[in-house]
Amino acid sequence: MPRVTLQTIADALGVSRSTVSNAYNKPDQLTQELRERILAEATKLGYAGPDAAARSLRSGKTGAIGLLFTESLPYAFSDPYAVGFLTGLAEVAERHGTSLLLVPVDTGLGGTPEADLERAVRQAVVDGFCLYCVDESHPAVDIIRARGLPMVATYPPKDPHLRSVGIDDEAAAFKAGEHLARLGHERIGVVMDRWFGIRPFPPLDLEGPTPIQQVIDLAPGEESTFRLRGYRKALPDADIMVTTAERNSRAAGAVAVEELIDQRCRSTAILAVSDVIAFGVIDALRQRGLTPGQDLSVVGFDDVPQAAEFGLTTIRQPMVDRGRMVGRMLLEPDTIAERQVRLPTELVVRTSTGPRPS
Repeated sequence: MPRVTLQTIADALGVSRSTVSNAYNKPDQLTQELRERILAEATKLGYAGPDAAARSLRSGKTGAIGLLFTESLPYAFSDPYAVGFLTGLAEVAERHGTSLLLVPVDTGLGGTPEADLERAVRQAVVDGFCLYCVDESHPAVDIIRARGLPMVATYPPKDPHLRSVGIDDEAAAFKAGEHLARLGHERIGVVMDRWFGIRPFPPLDLEGPTPIQQVIDLAPGEESTFRLRGYRKALPDADIMVTTAERNSRAAGAVAVEELIDQRCRSTAILAVSDVIAFGVIDALRQRGLTPGQDLSVVGFDDVPQAAEFGLTTIRQPMVDRGRMVGRMLLEPDTIAERQVRLPTELVVRTSTGPRPS
């Protein structure tokens, strides 16, 4: 059976091909009666509608943006920070009639093999990409550059020409450390995701609690060390030890903090690089009959919705606004003059912090 095209329908009705095309793409240029006749004939002939790929080739636009991120697909819908970011990005995309294509990239946790990743990024039918915690040195970024597509990062890039939306991590972490300094804390633990800000390989593997300066020296310039430097500057005389959670999860946070709270001279305060890890820290304390804010202080980072329920002192960063700004940079680039936007942060004090125990 011959393939049904716009011309087939036009010949059947005795109208021009452009008139049939307008029934799908510019319905306001036809009378309601004529459009209904065209659609009825198309249905009768078994025509499913104009080919989306062909239409995108003609217009130069696909009507979709790609989101590269370094976790499995379920993570994008379970991590509260990722959900907030996606909410803001989706708001802008919906306003522009644009779809989102999620492309998880391999971090060594059983993710996408490199060959499949390259194929997915090379063949993705999108108008641009958001790099969600994907470092600019990742091979996927070279593919995007080769395709000539715009991209926006969610971290401070080394390349001044790469557009980005982020925060001043060092200044934000300084606020958290300064808060603990005012409360008199001098023995402090930091719990970070071993993959946080280390893009691509290798992950940060620490054999037990490690002095903070040694960790900073391991990965200078990475996003994770920005926060460590902020903690160090706020607490220059404190004894600060760093340990790593296997990944950014509540369960991993509970396991990672054990050495910091069970050792003989344990920390009096814990700084977590995310609220999710901080929730795990609080779980570990409660399992031992310890009270956050009294026996040991806990500070998170992000201020996700659940933080208030935990009474978690944390650094608030604008998750939804960050997603919105990335969306605007990709879909409304002419409305934003800055190439690298920095959003404000705020220390939110709740009951999980208190004076150093005597």
